[in-house]
Amino acid sequence: MVRHGIVILPQQPWAEAKQRWIHAEELGFDHAWTYDHLSWRSLADETWHATVPTLTAAASVTSRIRLGTFVASPNFRHPVTFAKELATLDDVSGGRFLLGVGSGGTGFDSTVLGLAELSPRERHARFEEFVRGLDELLRFEELGSGGISFSGDWFTAVNARMVGAPAQSPRLPFVVAAEGRRGLKLAVELADGWLTLGRTADTLDQWWQAVADVSERLDDTLDDAGRASATLDRYLNLDGAPRFSLDSVGAWDDAVGRAEALGFTDVIGHWPRAEGIYAGDENVLIEIASRFSR
Repeated sequence: MVRHGIVILPQQPWAEAKQRWIHAEELGFDHAWTYDHLSWRSLADETWHATVPTLTAAASVTSRIRLGTFVASPNFRHPVTFAKELATLDDVSGGRFLLGVGSGGTGFDSTVLGLAELSPRERHARFEEFVRGLDELLRFEELGSGGISFSGDWFTAVNARMVGAPAQSPRLPFVVAAEGRRGLKLAVELADGWLTLGRTADTLDQWWQAVADVSERLDDTLDDAGRASATLDRYLNLDGAPRFSLDSVGAWDDAVGRAEALGFTDVIGHWPRAEGIYAGDENVLIEIASRFSR
């Protein structure tokens, strides 16, 4: 059976936002996520809270639902500092954290710190170093007295210390967002899950075809690596499509059915907003949740 996830954008004051995180758990969602951006697209001039404090607060008011970043990137993060935050967050949540991670877009997050614009090849190289560094740090086995060190073209760690034994063994799960050949190869090598939002498309059929195509490329990459398909969870962002997944109960049911037919283990939608992007009716959210949580 497909697992269901929901994205809660970090836009409300916590006094209001915490009710959404509590409600997401009460509704029976398997996982809940928030964006890991400093600002985002059309919402750049609206309220936008920080990711790690938001997820830490969400962990403190929930007990079952898994929590995750949708998705973290190296645009404004370093593996050492981020690993410390993630390990602490996983500890606070009682081992419920999922690290959604991607190479990072080319928008606000990539320019706000004054960094040079990177080519796609450079962005992937940085991403691979970022993920490999996090993988090593978050296992933090047998630290001894020397800590963890690595040096690359993008990131360096010198005797880094972590926070204690991992809350999840051997480390918290990685869900790698990837579309291209190199990204898929990295996901197959290191990840516990793979995430896609498909390609920008004018029609639903075109979008679903793009999703099918990248799923087939993942299958080929798994075969080449000798890894069993069942060992890698598959997450689909349903709102990458040119129709909001929670536009209606029928829209959600259709999307979930098509995702399941393509072998996806998990689907993710967005909590309806009052207006603009992801605008919708919360009653639709409640209705679809009442069906899959029975």
